[in-house]
Amino acid sequence: MPTHTFTLNGERVSVDTEDDVRLLWVIRDLLGVTGPKYGCGINVCKACTSHINGKAFNPCSVPVSDASESDEITTIEGLADGDELHPMQQAWIDRDVPQCGYCQPGQIMAAVAKVRQCMAEGRDVDDDAIEEIRNICRCGTYNRIREAIKAGAENM
Repeated sequence: MPTHTFTLNGERVSVDTEDDVRLLWVIRDLLGVTGPKYGCGINVCKACTSHINGKAFNPCSVPVSDASESDEITTIEGLADGDELHPMQQAWIDRDVPQCGYCQPGQIMAAVAKVRQCMAEGRDVDDDAIEEIRNICRCGTYNRIREAIKAGAENM
């Protein structure tokens, strides 16, 4: 079996698995990092949203063979700085966003990536920017998600 090496949440990891295994299964099942959730497996619900080299991506739709040794993958577990929550995570708590909580790791990761994108492009994190985030919340907490994104953006 081929060996695949990349960085996950700041730690260099190697896994022996077939090239066509999706990164979500590598991260969850082989490496035991369960923050990214399985929702649809076809890049629609985005419950698995994580970052690759600082940009949002959905590991459910990416084969492990697409990850290179220089790639840095960050999941919700790697977002905080030790015991200090990331400002977006704190905003989620402060705004009491989750109901069931299943989609929340992906929601937070997508929000952080969107805020970083807006900052890099010199635009505001306004309702139009937030509408570009396509993560699905089956509980429908979109109003609180929107409030949390704006609050988190102020502290990033």
